[in-house]
Order: sequence, then C-alpha cells, then structure tokens
Amino acid sequence: MASRYWVVSLPVQNSASTLWNNLQDQISKHSFDTPLYRFNIPNLRVGTLDSLLALSDDLLKSNTFIEGVSHKIRRQIEELERVSGLETNALTVDGVPVDSYLTRFVWDEAKYPTMSPLREIVDGIHTQVAKIEDDLKVRVAEYNNVRGQLNAINRKQSGSLAVRDLSNLVKPEDIITSEHLVTLLAVVPKYSQKDWLSSYETLTTYVVPRSSKKLYEDNEYALYTVTLFGRVADNFRTSARERGFQVRDFEYSPEAQESRKQELEKLVQDQDMLRSSLLQWCYASYGEVFSSWMHFCAVRVFAESILRYGLPPSFLACVLSPSVKGEKKVRSILEGLCDSTNRQVTYWKTEDEGGAMAGLGGDTDAHPYVSFTINIA
Repeated sequence: MASRYWVVSLPVQNSASTLWNNLQDQISKHSFDTPLYRFNIPNLRVGTLDSLLALSDDLLKSNTFIEGVSHKIRRQIEELERVSGLETNALTVDGVPVDSYLTRFVWDEAKYPTMSPLREIVDGIHTQVAKIEDDLKVRVAEYNNVRGQLNAINRKQSGSLAVRDLSNLVKPEDIITSEHLVTLLAVVPKYSQKDWLSSYETLTTYVVPRSSKKLYEDNEYALYTVTLFGRVADNFRTSARERGFQVRDFEYSPEAQESRKQELEKLVQDQDMLRSSLLQWCYASYGEVFSSWMHFCAVRVFAESILRYGLPPSFLACVLSPSVKGEKKVRSILEGLCDSTNRQVTYWKTEDEGGAMAGLGGDTDAHPYVSFTINIA
C-alpha cells in the first residue's frame, strides 16, 4: 500500500474524458509504475468569489488539523497493537482499506449534502473531527491513568530493596510479634553483610542473639530480619542508620497483602479492558476521521480549482502515487497537459513563481495546476 499520494486537478478545455485519456496515455508511456485514479468530486455549491477566497484562507490550516488527528489516532493504534502483541491490522473505512477508499472515493451525499454551502461542509467536518480528538484525549487519559498506577506498583515490586514493596518477600513465619518482642526488617548493602552479621547484636541492648535471617538479595542489597525488644526499636533504627543499614517501616498484615493483591488484579483487568475498548474505538474513529478528511480534500480541490481556473467549474481531479524517482517526470507530464489545455495557466504559473499564489495549492512548490500531498501513514 502506498502511503503518499498527490491529489491534483487539471483545467478542462474541451472534454474531461479526453483529458483523462491523454493523462492515462502519458503516464503509461513515460511513468508506467505510477498508480493513477480519478478523484470524483460532485457539483458542489460555488457561492460567491468572496466566500471562496475567505474559505481558501482556512483550508490549509484545517487540513493540517484534520491530518494531524488522523495520524494521532493511527499512532495510538500502532502503540496499542504493539503492547497487546497483536499483528498490525489494515486500517479501513466502513470495511474498505484506506488506500482503496481514497483511490475509489465516492461522495457521501447523505452525510454531506452537495447543496450545502462549502463553508458549512468544512466547518461541520472540522467540528466533528475536533469532537473525536477531544474524545480521544479523554479515553487515552483514562487508559494512561490505570497504566500509570500499574507501572507504579510494578516499580515498587521490582525496584531495589531500599524502595520496593516488601510484602511479597516476607512470610508470616518470618515475623515475630508479641507483647514485648518485634521483628524489624533491615536493608543491608550487599557488600556489608559480614559487617551486619557481626554487629547487629550490639547496635543496642535487648537484641535477640542469632535472630537475624536473610530473606532476599538483589544486585545492591540484602534483606535481613532482626528480633528485639520493642522498647529499644527506635534506638536500634538510629544505630543501624549510623552504620549504613536501613530499617524499613513494615507491618505484616495478611489482610492488607490480600487487599493489595486484589487491587493489582483489578488494575490489570481494568487496563486490559480499557486498552481493548480504546483500540476498537480508535479503529472506528480512524475510519470516521479519514472519511471526513477525504471529503474535506474534495472540497479543497473544488474550491481551489475554481479560484485557479475560474467559472463554470471545469476541471479533472485525479489521484496519483508516483515513486520518488518518478516524481519529476510525472510533474512534467501534468504541466504539459495543463499548458496544452488552458492559456490562462501561464498567468497562474507566473504568479506562482512570483509567490502571489504560492500557498493556494498547499504545497511549498508552485505548479501550474492545483496540487497537494496526502500522507496516509
């Protein structure tokens, strides 16, 4: 599937079908590997020249916005498919692949009545796409909030012993709690374990001898228990800190541990549900935005063709997808057909080169015909 297309319109002097046949003939002779399609635009309501000029000022800006939303949804789909381990699905509009929707474009009269003013159609498309973008932001924020909570929990469970959650490392039999005795958990630097084992009994009074047991070790630290009288626990913490040992605040609670486990399971379920829901919404919304974008492009071609070639509307709109190395040749073909059909084009071309109409086509390069690029990926 090509990802970059040109949408162009050429002025028609006699017959659109003759011009189309000439274009097909030239492309097949000189750039046979360039896909070429008619871009069928209905007879839209022209309005006044002033309204067209005012509309043209907004077309490029609106196109940038709509295209941006389209790409934003596409990137979100790619990210969700990646983290879900799904194969990349071909994006569609009402079941039709997006490239086919573009190259076989049919105006949706029910959704966009051709008798509506062009400004009304453009504003309606812009409003609809803006609403979808707002909805996307809300849905992504909701998904990212749950994902952020999960990531925070996972960091606590997988970080170093100095900061991580210890509840899944400690068993009930590791903790002694009575009227007088408590068990503390000490985080000892990995290479200071000998120092710990030789000194913990003397860090304060009333430490139970040989009560320290190693529960876990990571790349930086080891986790040890130590049992002592509760009344000297604060003194022990202070002395341990002075020796470079960290006593972690920890209270063993089976109920709290079970609650955290259930919370984690719920967050995982919520994340999977939100991710699946967001992905399905993105598939549907991408199709909706892409369809709106193609209708917008049709209006854009129509409006800019009238401003360039005049009234009544008489132009041939088409879609091409030349290779990078074939672009120069295709431009030459289009320019040759344009020069042969309309003398007025020379004037427009001169104006383009002088910069007076350089922004009209939406491309930085000026051409003697309406032309702009659609990047669908």
